Order: sequence, then structure tokens, then C-alpha cells
Amino acid sequence: MKNSDQTKPNVPLVRAVERAIRLLRAFSPAKPRLTLSELARLTDLDKGTARRLLQTLTLNGLVEHDGETLRYALSAAVLELGAAVETGRELRNVAAPQLARVATNTGCTTFLWVYREGMALCIERVRSGDFSIDVAWTNVGSRTTLNCGAGPRALLAFISPEERRDALSGDLTKRTPLSQVDPEILTAESERIRGQGWELAIDDFVLGLAGLGVPVFDRDGQLLGTISITTLTPRLAGAEESRCLELLVAAAKEIGAVMR
Repeated sequence: MKNSDQTKPNVPLVRAVERAIRLLRAFSPAKPRLTLSELARLTDLDKGTARRLLQTLTLNGLVEHDGETLRYALSAAVLELGAAVETGRELRNVAAPQLARVATNTGCTTFLWVYREGMALCIERVRSGDFSIDVAWTNVGSRTTLNCGAGPRALLAFISPEERRDALSGDLTKRTPLSQVDPEILTAESERIRGQGWELAIDDFVLGLAGLGVPVFDRDGQLLGTISITTLTPRLAGAEESRCLELLVAAAKEIGAVMR
């Protein structure tokens, strides 16, 4: 569903609402708790304005404030709002059992990604049972650039050329020394990925971790998104690669077979 008012030049913006949204978006999985100073800096607001907006958000239950640490955090009410989001809901519901099955059979954490405004948006994740892997995982709702990570890179390969140019025109995150950020090289690598039908990404999202990603197409051949798995690099860079890829490809076909 598109917002028809978005293209109307005569509809004025409400600056206070825009600033409040900037504050809400300043929180991330990597920085779930922030001080007033940090929030003001991240949003380019003065402390007085940020404080008043945060007070309003707190009184309306969207933000919590810890009086001891003096840090703010999003409240559980934001999750209630997220439950009403339609983007990817049907795909997520269909894919969830398949992701859980792949996670169980491979011991890997599984992800479901869709393309959204030049970024890869994670709309589902099933954690691995291997609790020896302790990293800052991508959470549901997280967005990332398409230059690193098996799922996002597979997405980059199978979106349209116009979408690919848009995705590569902005700043690309260099998460590790092995993250590729050159648009020309990424375009060439997308051709390779599309040709083989899957992507193996090693140590480019988190050092020590590797991932496999494959596209998911509906029954009409339209790209829905990608699914990927992540685990310790030696597993996917070794003998487990072919078995894990086979399971992942089968899951993608199962998901696509019931989607139109």
C-alpha cells in the first residue's frame, strides 16, 4: 500500500513529528539504550528539543527512561506497532516453518530478507541452537546495505538493474576488512552470483562467520526475497557447504511454491 499524500507538494510536514521519528530511529540493535546527549547528537537536535520530544514519547508509552542510568530505550509498545505491519507478513508466515527446519537440520541461524528502499530488510530470523556463537546478530526489522552478508548480496544479484544501481549509489557499510564497497566490483560479483544461483559470503559481515544465501521466487518467477544461513566460517567454507546449500535451496523452493 502506497501513501498517496507522499507525492502531494502542498501537504506541509509536521516538524515535531519528523523530529520524534528521528529519535525513534536513532535506536538500533547495536545501540538499544542511549543517553540524552547521544540522542541529540545522532539526530542533530539540541538537548532541550530532544528532551521535550522524549518526554512526550515516554508519556505515550513508546520510550522508556531509566532513572539510574539516565538512558532511554524503546518500549514494548513499539513491538505492538510492528505487529500491525503488513510488509512481508504473508511471506514471513509461509517461510517461518522452513527457516526453523533449516536451522534445526544445519545448526545455523537462518534469515529471511526482502528489498526495501535500497537496503536489505530482515523480516524473519530463527536462531541457531549453537550458543557458543556470541555476536551481535541482525534482528527482525534490521536493515543493512547489500554489499556484505550472503542474504543481502544474493538480494543485490537478483533485484532489477535499476534497483541495483540505487542500492549501490549510497554509502555502503564496511563491516569488516573483507566487506566489498566498490560499486563496479559489486556489480560484477552480482553477475557471478546470479549465474550460479547462490552466494557464499565469508567473514565480510562478521569476522569468523560465513553465510550462504539463495533467492526465493514465487510461482510466477517474481523475486520475493532471499533466505540465508550463518555459522562459523570453517563449517561453510568446508565440507558442510554442499549439504547446507542443498537444504537451503529446497527450503526456498518450498516457500516459493505456495506464494503468488
